[in-house]
Amino acid sequence: MPEVVFSVDQSKSMREQAVPGHNRWHPDVPLAAMVRPGQEFRIECREWTDAQLGNNDSANDVRDVNLNLTHMLSGPIGVEGAEPGDLLVVDLLELGPVPQQVGDAPGQGWGYTGVFAKANGGGFLTDYFPDAYKAIWDFHGQQCTSRHLPGIRYTGITHPGLIGTAPSADLLAKWNRREQALIDTDPNRVPPLGLPPTADGALAGQADGSDAERIANEGARTVPARENGGNQDIKNFTRGSRVFFPVFVNDAKLSMGDLHFSQGDGEITFCGAIEMGGFIDLHVDLIKDGMEKYGVTTNPLFMPGNVEPRYSEFLSFSGISVDHDTDTNHYMDATVAYRRACLNGVEYLKKWGYTGEQAYLLLGSAPIEGRISGIVDIPNACCTLYVPAAIFDFDVRPTAAGPTRTDRGQCAVTS
Repeated sequence: MPEVVFSVDQSKSMREQAVPGHNRWHPDVPLAAMVRPGQEFRIECREWTDAQLGNNDSANDVRDVNLNLTHMLSGPIGVEGAEPGDLLVVDLLELGPVPQQVGDAPGQGWGYTGVFAKANGGGFLTDYFPDAYKAIWDFHGQQCTSRHLPGIRYTGITHPGLIGTAPSADLLAKWNRREQALIDTDPNRVPPLGLPPTADGALAGQADGSDAERIANEGARTVPARENGGNQDIKNFTRGSRVFFPVFVNDAKLSMGDLHFSQGDGEITFCGAIEMGGFIDLHVDLIKDGMEKYGVTTNPLFMPGNVEPRYSEFLSFSGISVDHDTDTNHYMDATVAYRRACLNGVEYLKKWGYTGEQAYLLLGSAPIEGRISGIVDIPNACCTLYVPAAIFDFDVRPTAAGPTRTDRGQCAVTS
């Protein structure tokens, strides 16, 4: 096993760890560990909400989750010799749930998928599913099942939802300025257009006193993807992947977390993956002046791994950029098209006895493939959603006999 350079006690909050991580992006978060180019090492990670959600049959914890505490990141990890303008080369050697542990924290034999309430961030289909819901998944090696979605079993594609380097002071200021300008266009929107810096719930690693206060007040939230990588939620960024991160500060300051046992493209419920704590084994290297050499100036470049679930037959749902609820045509809007593809999938699965909420949770967590299939034929963009047929324990394909509707229970709901 590689050397553990950041360890986590899964029975304790990230704030109670011997070396705490952080939940804000800021160049001045102190280094938690140092590695050298060519080194292999292990990072242990806490579940992204700091284990606010439990293995139970109520979604009250999803409804009441405090998003100011998220995401709990392990790091920052410094890389010797890394300077602004370099590319940090990161290989994902292995990752997974907490090894050989069963307990109360996500990743200890189980994980969860949640639909966030509209008032607390919502999800891709929040106008159709405005309340909070949850499904608990039990891990069986590489596969998972859920008492809240009976009749389904699939192989996960495990990956970190969030990994990135620290921003420079100038880049951080740019993030905060432009995102606040977006929020100001509709400051009372529910859910909000963005999340500005807030000291409430901020964790600044090992910083203390005035430094911790400044980081809390200035630090960018970890919710979106940005130029440093961040919360990209790319399901194919799994074992065997190599990613080239822009370096904006000395030592690069690499941080990571938000581990997923599985996820569908888009993570459409917002908490749509199967969330867990666990570990990542990494190898790092440097390409000096790599940002200029390869034109990687704003976002990471990555090579997907070659380890993934192998499904050969899919049900594919398509959507176009037409809002059928209001009978409104949008011009080449891939977001509207993908939303319609997802809604078409939900309606199909309801015919087999799943509730809309169960279908929504499934499409966010299973290894669903989402694709932009047509983006040139005005006025309608076309997006498609590929659902593996083999994840169901019944024949889910259309036939002349029609669907067999079965009582499939319900996911966890709020009281």
